[in-house]
Amino acid sequence: MQAPAPFRVAAIQTVTGTSLDANLARADALIAEAARGGAELVLLPEYFCMMGQREADKIAIREQDGDGPVQQFLADAARRHRIWLVGGTLPMWCGDDARVYNTSLAFDPRGERVARYDKIHLFGFTRGAESYDESRTILAGSTPVSFDAPCGRVAMSVCYDLRFPELYRGLAGDDGASLILMPAAFTYTTGQAHWEILLRARAIENQCYVLAAAQGGKHENGRRTWGHSMLVDPWGELLAVLPEGEGVVSGVIDPARLAEVRQNLPALKHRVL
Repeated sequence: MQAPAPFRVAAIQTVTGTSLDANLARADALIAEAARGGAELVLLPEYFCMMGQREADKIAIREQDGDGPVQQFLADAARRHRIWLVGGTLPMWCGDDARVYNTSLAFDPRGERVARYDKIHLFGFTRGAESYDESRTILAGSTPVSFDAPCGRVAMSVCYDLRFPELYRGLAGDDGASLILMPAAFTYTTGQAHWEILLRARAIENQCYVLAAAQGGKHENGRRTWGHSMLVDPWGELLAVLPEGEGVVSGVIDPARLAEVRQNLPALKHRVL
């Protein structure tokens, strides 16, 4: 059986604002840039479609499953550019008038949806005047999700999930995932302290690539996000990184590199628990 070919991926970094139309237009331009660069899979960041003045603003643009302008935008862009496209997150109806699911959707090059993941772990942080509690406006998902792409098994996750390694162990299965996706809007405070460390740890312990697409800058609503979208290889090496501002980070998922790391240090086979 012939080994899979190298597979180019890209992470898009945005500084999302309060206008849905403007955010989608900017995302469209960056997706096109990534596709022109040869990306076969493109990952958008968490909240790529909206970062409102208030946390509750996302409720106003929530969509029913399978219907809505953001979902249509993602399907159209995937089909138009013939790419695998993962829409960081968008707000989806959850049956609660005061909350939404924070949902990541994956589309194949035909524009057909192949996976939906509702963020499981909800962020909460308080230090001085800085305070966040996602549970006020978001309902947690409950089901880990992965899907198959030409590069192998792809594990889905969102932002705060990064701090929970057991999620990825469960998604990896016996053979391991080839790629972990991490769309995020890490705060400047927590990102500066832990973002790179955690991304590299997840890559090392799961012996796979990690593609992280982040929000990166000062937003209209006053929030500042850490950025540093990146691609990490199975040995924990940084292959590409964009510190701040809008742009595209890209690199290659190399099956030979995956095999080399797992053969030299067969930690996945040494698992006991």
